[in-house]
Amino acid sequence: GTGGALFPAGAMSGRLRARAPRAAFRFVGARGGMEMERIPKAGYPIEGLWISGIQRRLTPDNLLFPLKLGVSLWQAWRILRRFRPAVAVGVGGYASGPTLEVATRMGIPTLIQEQNSFPGITNRLLGRRVDRICVAYEGMERFFPPEKIELLGNPVRRDLIGLKLSAGEGRQRLGLERDRPTLLVLGGSLGARSLNEAMQAAEDRWRRRTNVQVLWQVGRFYAGDMQNTAVAALPNVHARAFLEDMPAAYAAADVVLCRAGALTLSELAVLGKAAVLVPSPNVAEDHQTRNARALAGQGAAWMISDAEAREGAVDKALELLDAPEKRKELEIAIKQRARPEAALHIARAVLELAGH
Repeated sequence: GTGGALFPAGAMSGRLRARAPRAAFRFVGARGGMEMERIPKAGYPIEGLWISGIQRRLTPDNLLFPLKLGVSLWQAWRILRRFRPAVAVGVGGYASGPTLEVATRMGIPTLIQEQNSFPGITNRLLGRRVDRICVAYEGMERFFPPEKIELLGNPVRRDLIGLKLSAGEGRQRLGLERDRPTLLVLGGSLGARSLNEAMQAAEDRWRRRTNVQVLWQVGRFYAGDMQNTAVAALPNVHARAFLEDMPAAYAAADVVLCRAGALTLSELAVLGKAAVLVPSPNVAEDHQTRNARALAGQGAAWMISDAEAREGAVDKALELLDAPEKRKELEIAIKQRARPEAALHIARAVLELAGH
């Protein structure tokens, strides 16, 4: 359903394909999810289930959920019976629940990769039935059987591991000034309303702070509105609908202002980037707030709530940008949490379950 599950799955599959070139892959996604378009572009076949998440309020979709779940369990059974996998892996997307539930009943070896410090209800339920559980945070014994847990980290894309691009080179690749301090604002591929509103509310600050430049991913959902605003027209603000060249964007940044999704935090750790985290309140189990607190509590990031972000997020990011010693402390602390070879270790675990 989201990039938070999609990108780790892609990173793991790349490592699996490299280690087992003759292996056959079959992705299972949620119809209408971004994976139905992105996975075929990456060179893998995918089939869709009629499944979606449960909303926090009463909606027609919620009323349909029992029917969708029943149909999805039947669809998953048909896929697994036809494909006959040696192992089934779940990464937490909507489709992983029905697929792994059926796989466990069919006696297929199963593994889940939990990206967050607080797992969603699907993975918590599956944890009792699957064979192995790969996690990214310590203390997950609260949710899963301890004997099944392996602390391996979250997979990140290979082009970020060992990135040698300098800040100046990254800025030049993106059309920014090479020597100007740079703030990277990331709201995810679709965008984040509170971060975009914070950028608009800070228009006067950007007019005054001409010594700073901003690379602002407004997100595809908000691109039409945000890219035509007065703040986006400022010479030191560079608003983009989507950043295709993430290695250059991270390299260019002195400070990152962003959400607290598990994938983003793993990328920040691998690259050792100082960040101000604004966790989204609109995710299952409020897991982004838990992710952000886990880092902030260890002095590895700064955090501000979504409710405070409109008025305070930019000021907090500028405060960090103006404090090189504090930035260095955050960079060192978050780098210590990095697990750059997570995808490789998870691939090994999958192959072991498959009997290879």
